[in-house]
Amino acid sequence: MPSPIHTNRRQKHPSKRMIALLVAFTISLFIPVLLSVVGLFLSLWIVVPAPTFSLLPLGIGAPEVSPWLIAVNAIALLLAILGLSKSWIYTIALSFSLVGLILSSLPLVQFPATQARFAAEMQTVLGVNYLERIPMTMRARMRPQPFVLAATFRGIPIADVRVIKRIPFAAPDGVTLRLNAYQPLSVGKYPTIIIIYGGAWQGGSPDNDEMFSRYMAAQGYTVVTLDYRHAPQYHYPAQIEDVKTAIAYIQKHADELEVDVTRIALMGRSAGAHLAMLAAYQPDAPPVRAVVNYYGPVDLVEGYNDLPVPDPINTRFVLRTFLGGTPDELPDLYRQASPITYVRRSLPPTLLVYGDRDHLVQAKFGQTLYRQLQQTNNFALWLNIPWAEHAFDTVFNGVSNQLALYYTERFLAWAMGME
Repeated sequence: MPSPIHTNRRQKHPSKRMIALLVAFTISLFIPVLLSVVGLFLSLWIVVPAPTFSLLPLGIGAPEVSPWLIAVNAIALLLAILGLSKSWIYTIALSFSLVGLILSSLPLVQFPATQARFAAEMQTVLGVNYLERIPMTMRARMRPQPFVLAATFRGIPIADVRVIKRIPFAAPDGVTLRLNAYQPLSVGKYPTIIIIYGGAWQGGSPDNDEMFSRYMAAQGYTVVTLDYRHAPQYHYPAQIEDVKTAIAYIQKHADELEVDVTRIALMGRSAGAHLAMLAAYQPDAPPVRAVVNYYGPVDLVEGYNDLPVPDPINTRFVLRTFLGGTPDELPDLYRQASPITYVRRSLPPTLLVYGDRDHLVQAKFGQTLYRQLQQTNNFALWLNIPWAEHAFDTVFNGVSNQLALYYTERFLAWAMGME
């Protein structure tokens, strides 16, 4: 007869197998449910604005990775359909994944009409044959389509470039300010994009959005990204003074930085776009060929009084921190710090790119600037992305940035006169 020990071992094996089978069954039962819940939760942020700053990355990122979300929701939907006969719980998964699939499809559904509108505007403002101003060699390097689905998954390819980082250009109040230079592989003098980072005037560095800087350098530009002093330690006008100092330094050291001083464009994002516009529009502005404004504040008084809902960064606090008070306390300073104050004839051509769902800098303010630029006979182009939040281009291969990048590089090439 077998020993008691052997008998106990035989009795344990079936129970272990049963537990393993039960666990596997439970996991297989809930995977479609879990997948549908996750897919719906993330997809909701395509239409639901982020109520707090900590949730803002979800509001920014969800529309930009919508093709990924479509895939997740589609897989969850398929699994739910296959499992309907097994359990009632798959009905819930089916409902969730179907709603998630509809929501995640919204950016791509809106894309064709958005792209068609802006293609028409480019031709209306710049001319039907504006691309003929750009040489074939440069056009061949540009993105062939406003949106490439494969690039959403594998990334946008970027060729090798030369990079020089942390070049000191000034030290106001003992604060060392630096800049980065991104250059094509071949030594030469190139049309130049000077880029100013955002961050509510309180943070950031010239390393921000480096993929864009590298991409444009690979397209045949010298890209210079610059630093400035931050609030709250330094109030306006310290920031614009630093930008002007940086531009003067770039012009003085043009040979070393490989800058063609006759072909310079200013570009910024958010607070950086605000500073770029100020630097280009003020009466003492250096000559620049173009301005690219990605979701920048244009009228600080209106921005203070007309708040977004929700207001995840506390706009009034940000503006008080930047300027040192309210519009009632500092009316002249608010006016001086608003780019819209300086709109007049003969300003550089301006590209304005805003997300219609922006809850930091509302798109309607950018549209007001766009109309005033048009009314004063300036070249102005308006790219309004219906599904995009503020800082959409932090997802470099996202849906919105692919569209913005396609037209930004064409606008810059046209403005620089790249014959």
